Amino acid sequence: MPNIEEKAQVVAEIKEKLQNSSGVVLADYRGLTVAQVTKLRKDLREAGVEYRVLKNTLVRRAAHEVGVEGLDPYLEGPTAVAFSADPVAPAKVLMEFAKANKTFTIKAGVVEGKVVTSDGVKALAELPSREVLLAKVLGGMQAPLYGLVNVLQGPIRKLGYALEEVRKLKAAQ
Repeated sequence: MPNIEEKAQVVAEIKEKLQNSSGVVLADYRGLTVAQVTKLRKDLREAGVEYRVLKNTLVRRAAHEVGVEGLDPYLEGPTAVAFSADPVAPAKVLMEFAKANKTFTIKAGVVEGKVVTSDGVKALAELPSREVLLAKVLGGMQAPLYGLVNVLQGPIRKLGYALEEVRKLKAAQ
């Protein structure tokens, strides 16, 4: 059994992770095989997400010390916690894994210090990636510019058509 100093050290570590993470997801990992957990850990590592199985009492204590309220009801039974600086990354990877493995369930999440239900985590996972959102914003900004260029080219195009008609008339005479 770990002593009090070791537990205090783990609580401090969890506190730091909660404070430095924009996205945290709690999951119930019961019923998974070693191979499934290994694949999940690999997928999470590739997405830049830290995944750990932690004692509920230690997570509860760290959450209270950081000021995250409302997490207690979700800290029952086996709990794995995924921490990430990206609020969407852990939700995406874990929801994708949960679809493929029915025994794996999402309990809740913490986004920017606010507790969200499993439905909130699912909604977060369905958001497009940051790159896609930036591309949409950039496309929205470029559309009016293309329209302006088209409008400004209109008179020049009409002048070109008029000159072409004049050339045809002169050639016909």
